[in-house]
Amino acid sequence: MISVEFLITSLVVVLVPGTGAIYTVSIGLAQGRSASTYAALGCTAGIVPHLLATVLGLAAVMHTSAMAFQVLKYAGVAYLFYIAFATWRDKSAFSVDSSAAGTTSAGRLIGKAFVLNILNPKLTIFFLAFLPQFVEPGAERPLLQLLGLSAVFMAMTFAVFAVYGLVAHAFRRRVVESAAVQRRLRYGFAAAFAGLGAKLAFTGK
Repeated sequence: MISVEFLITSLVVVLVPGTGAIYTVSIGLAQGRSASTYAALGCTAGIVPHLLATVLGLAAVMHTSAMAFQVLKYAGVAYLFYIAFATWRDKSAFSVDSSAAGTTSAGRLIGKAFVLNILNPKLTIFFLAFLPQFVEPGAERPLLQLLGLSAVFMAMTFAVFAVYGLVAHAFRRRVVESAAVQRRLRYGFAAAFAGLGAKLAFTGK
């Protein structure tokens, strides 16, 4: 059974801006509504392996294995810095009228967002600590409950990220019609991704 406490807690967790939310907003501003939806879909898909790891008990291995955590962590750090560098370099990223603004394929947008979340080891640890709290004590089928909780969390993640993207799209032309604003947004999002990478690098288990 999905409790009200689980829904409220999950909503609060999903609403807190993180790597996926920042990426979705940046895509919404740069490429519009459809692209931000693909980004939200990729970010949601990126949490599936972490949820499966929790449900199948593999998260316990990562929790006890410093090596596994560190390898995944630094892969995530490297990818965040790559995204930061790519955002900083792409001068057409936030140009509404740029011929290149809408050329990124759906598959590529989903893929980048998927990798962004799958390389965050904190998600596995988070789900290991978070989901079991909402499984009914003495439940006959705890695995089914975990799967149900995971499905609801994924649906909420996609819905919230999609809304973030829609809001970014709504302000797109007003915000980025100025070349100076485009440049500031590009540097700002690049700094945000670099900051997230630095934060992850100094994060322990």
